[in-house]
Amino acid sequence: MGFVSFLGRVLFASLFILSAWQTFHDFGDNGGPAAKKIAPKVSSIYRFLTSTFGNGLPKIDVKHIVVASMAIKGVGGILFVFCSSTGAYLLMYYLLFTTPILYDFYNYRLHERKCQILLAEFLQNAALFGALLFFVEMKKSSPRKQLRKKPPKAKTT
Repeated sequence: MGFVSFLGRVLFASLFILSAWQTFHDFGDNGGPAAKKIAPKVSSIYRFLTSTFGNGLPKIDVKHIVVASMAIKGVGGILFVFCSSTGAYLLMYYLLFTTPILYDFYNYRLHERKCQILLAEFLQNAALFGALLFFVEMKKSSPRKQLRKKPPKAKTT
């Protein structure tokens, strides 16, 4: 069961590790395609925050968000492969913060094609979050080391 569990963690974490590697490879001077995809959504969030809290907020650089997400995915994925709860928590935080921002299906009408695509990707990330939550809870509930009872010795008379 140990090898199968390891293989499952490797396959699961490969989604995040390969995504981080691709983002790193495509980063360039302007942040790459990831920064272009996130930039309009970050600017709308920034507009909302400035309208709510005022103009005293610092500017949000999209490249910093891309670098942080790349680091969290890479480190979290590698730690998860080695059965670390910290890696699972990092990946959960990544999914928790980025999923509603990247896959904003709620901004579209229900019958639009874009809404259906974004909803499917949102639900996929929700399922990944659920799998990580399951992993963390199973890791908490399983004993660290199973104690084996020694069979009683036969008495000789």
